Order: sequence, then structure tokens, then C-alpha cells
Amino acid sequence: MSGPVVGFVGLGNMGGALAANLVKAGFEVLAYDAAGPARTPLGARWAPGPAYLARAVDVVVLSLPDGDVCEQVIRDLKAVRERRVTHVVDTSTVGVSAARRLAAMGLGYVDAPVSGGAAGARRRTLMVMYAGSEADCARVEPVLAGLSDRRRRVGDRPGQAQALKLANNFLSATALAATSEAVAFGTSAGLDPAVLLEVLNASSGRSAATADKFPDEVLTGRYASGFSNTLMAKDVRLYLREVAELGGATVLAEVTQAVWGAFATAQPGADFTRIYPFTTGTSQPADTSQPADTSETADASGTVGTPGTTGASESPSSTESASRTTSG
Repeated sequence: MSGPVVGFVGLGNMGGALAANLVKAGFEVLAYDAAGPARTPLGARWAPGPAYLARAVDVVVLSLPDGDVCEQVIRDLKAVRERRVTHVVDTSTVGVSAARRLAAMGLGYVDAPVSGGAAGARRRTLMVMYAGSEADCARVEPVLAGLSDRRRRVGDRPGQAQALKLANNFLSATALAATSEAVAFGTSAGLDPAVLLEVLNASSGRSAATADKFPDEVLTGRYASGFSNTLMAKDVRLYLREVAELGGATVLAEVTQAVWGAFATAQPGADFTRIYPFTTGTSQPADTSQPADTSETADASGTVGTPGTTGASESPSSTESASRTTSG
């Protein structure tokens, strides 16, 4: 397959899978992660940093913790006077305001957060929701197609895809917290949790939490979704901030934020599906012995539009410290 040479920055859970997809789709891929070359997908070449990518690739894909980190990377790209790169595809969850700010920095910026998890990325079933000008989206369409088989342009202005991603993760966060309380109630009344979930999934209470997270992670005791409570708390905070700026309703969002904030404070970095034992008061110190990914490269919610899931809350000031990715 001929096409643009692609740079990839951020090789955590999601980023590593997406970069590997681009390689398998036939793209020449140069990859960078502050953690070093060990996470470079098979078939990709290691790049020593954003400045190198600026001279060597046409499009850079970002999968990073937050808007501040993405801004630093774009500044590094822009600082190269004889640069080749013309466009950035940002799969990070950065928020509406940050996406607009990044789009104003002078490179063709396509706001393209993803939903479906690393497993969905490997299956090429995750949703890439993207927004940008017609010209910018057309230029990077082959790269978007290389990321996943499911993608949807949702608007013509960067920030619109971020709004949809934040709405999705707010719903995911609320459903998982509410399901945790509902299952705890049912089991305290003597119900078998497997039976409870079976009936919920055939009833109006069905959600991504009942159909996916509880059967796959909670009932099995795996708690290995790869997405941390720290990231979920960050995404809910972003959602609440953006809604408040638009003058929208925040009653439920404030409650959801309080729940996830308390969980993330008590067990920072724990897998977000551990909210159930946190809710029931049965969490053990070992819950955080193997923390979930705290980089943007993990994802939270199920694929958008189906029953069934993105950066750290810190805002490091440099690419080296901030593109740390703890799981692929």
C-alpha cells in the first residue's frame, strides 16, 4: 500500500495497538515513546523524538495523556524549520477547548479520539470518531482507515469529536458506578450476581457495564481492562468542565465526578473496573499492585453505538516526561 509516511507518538496499550495496525495496513511507520524503543511495534522503525519525525514523516498520530502533552509535541514538530510533516491525527482525549487550541497551532489538525479499547484496536473494531476541515480529513483518511475499520466523521471543526468522546466516557463512568451499586444491592438481597446480570442484560437496565465490564472483569476477578480509575476520573472532570462552560446540566456529572474522584484518590492507578469492590468496601491493598495504564493509550468505554469501552490527570511540561506509557 502506498501512502503517507506516518509517525506515531505514544505507545501505550492503545497507541501500540494502533501503531501496529498501521504497519499491518502497509504504512511505513516511525514510532516514538519516551519510555524507549522497547514498545516499538514489529515492522515499525524507532524514531529518537518529535524533531526527527518532523523531518521524516508526512502525518503524525498522537496517543498521549492530555492536551498539554500534545501541545508540547506539536510545538516540537513546528520548531523544525525544514519539516516534512503537514498533519496531526490526535487520538488522545484532550477535551474540546484543548482540541481547538491545538488546531490553531498551524499544522493540519484532525481531532480523532477512539473508543473500543486495546482489544478493539487489535480486532480493528474500535470506533474512530473524527472532526476537522474537509481538506484535512481527506488528507489523513488513508491513515484513519489504517487505524480501524470503523470510523465516522462527526463534524467539521476540531473539538466536536472530543465532545462526543467525553459524552461517551461520561455515560460509561456513570453506568459502571451505578451498576456497581445495583449489583451490590442485589447480592446483599441474596441474588446470584451471574443470574442478576443475565436478567439485567435481557431487561431495560442493560448497559456496557452489565454486558461487558461485569461479566468479563468483575465476576471473573480479572480487573484487567487496561484503563485506570485515574484516567476515568480525568475524563469525567473534562466532561464536567466542558459542559459547565456551555451552560449545560451537570447534576449527574457532579455526582459521577465525586464517585470517581474518591475512588482515584483512594486507589490511584487501579483498574477502573475495581470500582465494584471499592463500592462494596471489599477492596484490598493488593488492588493497586498492578495498576492499569495511566497513559492516553488506554480507553474507557465500549465501542460507540454498541452495548458494550484517555490521558493521565497530570500535566507534565515536557514530551519526555509526559509521553510515558505504561502499557501499550
